[in-house]
Amino acid sequence: MLTIGYIGNGKGANRYHLPFVLQRPDKIKVKTIYARNLAKTDWARIPGTAYTDDLDALLNDAEIDLIVVCTMHDTHFEYAKMVLEHGKHCLVEKPFVETVAQAKALFDLAAEKGLVVQAYQNRRFDSDFLTVQKVIESGKLGDLLELEMHFDYYRPEIPESVQGFSPQSSYLYGHACHTLDQVIGYFGKPDEVRYDVRQLLGPGRMNDYFDLDLYYGALKVSVKSSYFRVCERPSFIVYGKKGCFVKAGKDRQEEHLKQFYMPVNDDFGVDLPAHYGTLTYYDSAGVYHQEAVVSEVGDYGRVYDALYETIVNGTEKMIPDWETLLQMEMLEEGVRGLV
Repeated sequence: MLTIGYIGNGKGANRYHLPFVLQRPDKIKVKTIYARNLAKTDWARIPGTAYTDDLDALLNDAEIDLIVVCTMHDTHFEYAKMVLEHGKHCLVEKPFVETVAQAKALFDLAAEKGLVVQAYQNRRFDSDFLTVQKVIESGKLGDLLELEMHFDYYRPEIPESVQGFSPQSSYLYGHACHTLDQVIGYFGKPDEVRYDVRQLLGPGRMNDYFDLDLYYGALKVSVKSSYFRVCERPSFIVYGKKGCFVKAGKDRQEEHLKQFYMPVNDDFGVDLPAHYGTLTYYDSAGVYHQEAVVSEVGDYGRVYDALYETIVNGTEKMIPDWETLLQMEMLEEGVRGLV
């Protein structure tokens, strides 16, 4: 068994972590959750799990192997460092930390102590992203030419409510930490990156738009997102020499979690036929095809499966340190020069 504890008992822990961990009782036991205010009961308590406002009690519990940091981004480095210094493995919510220097410091400390520290890159297991991989690997698109990834919202009230600019509270940090990880994890290190990161409301306001182009030889991968999209762009569009794949809708896990429809349900996060993407291509005989592609099933909990294998069985980390460092470098570069 992998025995774990949490720092933070808010939306992050209760919506995006615990519903998946609790589906793995044969592998993982949640022993303790630390919350600064135990009187706050926004989320239902988990039977058999201890809740405490004594952080030292959590950090010094010899039975706990792994501590998960689910707090605001500006506390990630401090808490993760504390966890590692107490001899525990550490999983950290996204964005991992605020700077490349902080990330390097955590990786160095973990290596020194023989521990694992890693970001919670659950979006590697989004249904739409897994489906795109399946289509690419089918070979039906031919040589890849361009891939567009969109993560759009219409939430103007968010940037409009923010009167100052903070790099670490930017839209790029908060959302490209999902999509850039997908690109780096699948395609590796790009040959070149071009940045278009904007403050649509003007200088001194929140970063609310980004468009990053990553080049891999002839392939261009565009990572785009905005808070001002009344009509969302497709989640993925992939172009190859022989075909095109369009996946309009996003992964549905978050949608279901927000409705408190949990992974205990067999159809949790599962696309209906109306959500399937469309693959259009010419085969080797020059015959035209257009077909719906059944979506892969996503599962954020696969991050915990991989972490279990690393900590308990000694397998390689799912996310090598260099991938996280590369992502942090891109985030830092993307907001450089904004005021």
